[in-house]
Amino acid sequence: MFKTFLIKYAEIGVKGKNRYLFEDMLIHQIKHALKKCEGRFDIHKTQGRIFVDALTEYDYEEVVEHLKKVFGIAGICPVVCVEDEGFDKLCETVVDYLGKTYPEKHFTFKVNARRARKNYPKDSMTINMDMGEVILNAFPDTRVDVHQPEVMLNIEIREKIYIYSIIIPGPGGMPVGTGGKAMLLLSGGIDSPVAGYMIAKRGVKIDAVYFHAPPYTSERAKQKVVDLARIVSEYTGPIYLHVINFTDIQLYIHEKCPHEELTIIMRRYMMRIAEHIAKETECLGLITGESIGQVASQTMMSLMATNEVCELPVYRPLIGFDKEEIVEVSKKIGSYETSILPFEDCCTIFVAKHPVTKPNVNIIRRHEHNLDEQIEELVKTALDTEELIIVE
Repeated sequence: MFKTFLIKYAEIGVKGKNRYLFEDMLIHQIKHALKKCEGRFDIHKTQGRIFVDALTEYDYEEVVEHLKKVFGIAGICPVVCVEDEGFDKLCETVVDYLGKTYPEKHFTFKVNARRARKNYPKDSMTINMDMGEVILNAFPDTRVDVHQPEVMLNIEIREKIYIYSIIIPGPGGMPVGTGGKAMLLLSGGIDSPVAGYMIAKRGVKIDAVYFHAPPYTSERAKQKVVDLARIVSEYTGPIYLHVINFTDIQLYIHEKCPHEELTIIMRRYMMRIAEHIAKETECLGLITGESIGQVASQTMMSLMATNEVCELPVYRPLIGFDKEEIVEVSKKIGSYETSILPFEDCCTIFVAKHPVTKPNVNIIRRHEHNLDEQIEELVKTALDTEELIIVE
């Protein structure tokens, strides 16, 4: 029945003279998303509206599911598009549309006409009244409610006429690519995929780095992270996943540094390595899934100690979330079931029994000098042996 979708956006609409840049990027992201669907589509914009026209047969549910993962879309409206063949013909089309869309006719409704083409013979108010009368005559069990209607019938008069009453919620946010690029520290846990999703929702392109520690972590643990990156990439587009072999660095820190400081010092070296890759790939910041107080390495003082080694800003979108809130988003985006698979990553292998929760940065720096003999060489080797996986 539906050959056209009207794409509604929210925040983009308040942009000024550069709004067209955001619209063009949204169209680009829609095209990328629909490449995965059967059928051919024409995506175009006109007069502040973006339309998706199906040029061939397609799977309605498949198209909607893909559009629901495009950041920047506030609503997806399946529309009936007709040529202007007079008001009587429009009335016939509207009655047919309502008859097929709503099998039960006991609903309240409101007609909301928008006349973008000012030479149409009826103004918006007249269309509302006249069309309302036609609907009441066609479906006597319906009634008008202008305040809280169950069905809002929208009629947009343009070069063609667009009729719709269904608005499927989109993910909102800004089109990916309009906010620069950042490097996500991705692990196999619940938090970091959610952090990547939330930053991408603000228009940021995501790359990722994963710290692998064979043989202490298995290939299945690595595959779990790749699978999580793939889930996030459904929203963000392709992710360049940098896999770093962190085993030798961890073992050296374990040998040379106080055990209660292992987590903090390891985390500081992860941040250093992630920042090095981020700068090489023109990222504008790092992203982590940390939340204040969730674990010992995420107290305010611990976060300050890890921040201290970075020049780039560190974005922590989950900083004020509790675990249940993070889990809720994880389930919504489909990463939760993968995140809870029982394959440990490198962060959980070398955990001290009594980690320091209030690290002193000066003491941490002093203990890091224990690593001076080999650490630069180990970091260089880890960077030189990086594995790059393009996930999409």
